[in-house]
Amino acid sequence: MVSISAGLAHMRKRPFAVSPACFLSMRSIEQVKVDVAYSHTNVKLIGISGGISYGPLGMSHHSAQDFAVTRAIPNLQVLCPADRFETKKMFEALVKTNEPAYIRLGRGAVEDCYRDENFSFEIGKANVMRSGDDITFIAVGSMVHEVLCASELLEKKGIHAEVLNVSSLKPLDEEAILQASKKTGLVISVEEHSIHNGLGAAVAETLSEEVGIRQKILGLPDELPMAGESDEVLEYYGLCGSSLA
Repeated sequence: MVSISAGLAHMRKRPFAVSPACFLSMRSIEQVKVDVAYSHTNVKLIGISGGISYGPLGMSHHSAQDFAVTRAIPNLQVLCPADRFETKKMFEALVKTNEPAYIRLGRGAVEDCYRDENFSFEIGKANVMRSGDDITFIAVGSMVHEVLCASELLEKKGIHAEVLNVSSLKPLDEEAILQASKKTGLVISVEEHSIHNGLGAAVAETLSEEVGIRQKILGLPDELPMAGESDEVLEYYGLCGSSLA
């Protein structure tokens, strides 16, 4: 499918190749690397049911390493929207670009993070979802809603959290990350992905030369993730709003 999509792109088509993220980012990664990225073909790779969306099916169907693998491949954008509104704007932008890209989507419906479509979206730009001076949450995809819930709980305790939605892991909005991180000096990155080489690593790379900013990386630990319904798995690993707070 990936190779055929690359061939279609060479014929000036705009293919969107859709497959479960766990397989698209692993079984066909050689084709992604060579036929899409190396050849710089305009293929949009849509990894559906990302993270632990296939919860009950277990480790074979979890895609906890897709950000790590795709983020390391040159000439490949890596994107992950937070809700339906951002998904729509993201795909409208993707249709207009000629860059190869990997886009991770979830499986089921998620809560809205944006109230409507009246917000700006640009590939490579992060959005501040909530302003605060005490601590900074940096999240991607499904975790944006969870950190928004956590920030509301913290607000009741007098703790004002800044929430930054990084829907574009590559290209990365380093300026926005630096600005939000310097504002509070306390950063927690949250992702439905391995704690290795995903959003947390991207944030750490950005902050590595800064002094006085403390960071905590939250995500799936370095173990084979448990099987269970998605909300059960997230709660087990402390990735739901109440646990994050």
